[in-house]
Amino acid sequence: MAFDLFSRVVSQADTRGTYLGDDQIDALIRLVSDSNKRVDAVNRITGNASTIVTSATRALFAEQPQLIAPGGNAYTNRRAAACLRDLEIILRYVTYALFAGDASILEDRALNGLRETYLALGTPGASVAAGIEKLKEESIRIVNDPADITPGDCSSLIAELSTYFDRAAAAVV
Repeated sequence: MAFDLFSRVVSQADTRGTYLGDDQIDALIRLVSDSNKRVDAVNRITGNASTIVTSATRALFAEQPQLIAPGGNAYTNRRAAACLRDLEIILRYVTYALFAGDASILEDRALNGLRETYLALGTPGASVAAGIEKLKEESIRIVNDPADITPGDCSSLIAELSTYFDRAAAAVV
């Protein structure tokens, strides 16, 4: 079962039979103080998901045109649509992880067994990882746009977002 960061911290302390430590409380306070920026980032990605996935896919196919050439893994509309669908699913789970401040839902529901699935289908993991990298670049570009977003330093949030994409990319190669 996936826990949000609060539940996980409490569950871990409960398992040890200890109170929450200062470091744990400070981390949770930072999470709460950055919550508006976190929600803004999730809303930005969610509201632009179609654009993010389309841009990432176009960039991937421009960089690796053999994927959409006859005989390529994304050749035919059905296979290209499956590629778009997979990238969209990964992006959706990245937003869940960002919102919760915890990668467990991404790991448990999207990444667990993904490499094996792609291997069984003959899908090149390196190409999927490259597509995820394109998702990351486009998502960060959109989240970093300062217009109509809670002011403040978002560097730690962007770093966190990057780690979720990096985990997803690593899971497929």
